[in-house]
Amino acid sequence: MNKVKGLLKKDLLGLRDISCEEINLALDTASSMKEVFFRPVPKVPALLGKSICLLFYEPSTRTRTSFEAAAKMLSASITNVAIAQSSAQKGETLIDTVKNLEVMGHQAFVIRHKMSGAPLLASKNLTASVINAGDGFNEHPTQGLLDIFTMREKKGNLKGKKIVIVGDIAHSRVARSNIWGLIKLGAKVSVVGPPTLIPKDIEKMGVKVNNNIDEELEDADFINVLRIQLERMGKGLLPSLEEYHMIYGINAKRLEKCKKDIVIMHPGPINRGVEISSEVADGPYNVILDQVQNGVAVRMAVLFLLLGGRQNAAE
Repeated sequence: MNKVKGLLKKDLLGLRDISCEEINLALDTASSMKEVFFRPVPKVPALLGKSICLLFYEPSTRTRTSFEAAAKMLSASITNVAIAQSSAQKGETLIDTVKNLEVMGHQAFVIRHKMSGAPLLASKNLTASVINAGDGFNEHPTQGLLDIFTMREKKGNLKGKKIVIVGDIAHSRVARSNIWGLIKLGAKVSVVGPPTLIPKDIEKMGVKVNNNIDEELEDADFINVLRIQLERMGKGLLPSLEEYHMIYGINAKRLEKCKKDIVIMHPGPINRGVEISSEVADGPYNVILDQVQNGVAVRMAVLFLLLGGRQNAAE
């Protein structure tokens, strides 16, 4: 039985600094929240009267929209700040922005920013809760939680399960949150990709590094395929996208060597024909849309736990 009754800090900035018990609490709460989806009216009053501000300094579809959906299902009010039309374009600092928005009555901020540490900086200047929706190359904790939640749904306890994370590890905040969370739950994690896209000393996080993808896939339970982030790369990291797909791309032929119950994941958006073929992306082994749906449940759970919602929220 989980002894933790709530998250121990007012913010969720990453999975590195939260305990295994807190991770399991978030996952268990997400299971309860997912039941709300299938009601005639998919809404509960758990956060009625709470106000949440979405502050995205980078583009987003799934994360931003799923936080909106999560807040609405919990009956919270939402302010979605359009950064391109905000005072940030006039030079206003992040700290000034969030302080002004806090005094307007917001109890939580969901922040995505290109700079690692931006949500941490905001959290130190706010009484309100801050949720990191992705900061630079650092972490994306709710994506990590939803990936782990999806894995647990498919194969139960993850202790001893092997997860292979493939692709652009160097630029991936998703990979880092997955690794921190999975290692704490007792999973075995391997990272695979071109040497130019594997961070130095990543083995210190507790993972195995291999540049030969086929060696790692033979006994894998899950393959988590990462997007090649061309917008974050300098020149010379990849010879060509065609060559990358030939060596590291997940396609039907490569899956023939995997376990029959292999599960394919991708945080999106997908570059079809680069990190994953359309045949696999649309095939029976992938749970990509399950990840998207589970993202709403996980974000409901995080908002509920941080904002002190009523304990019978899903009743």
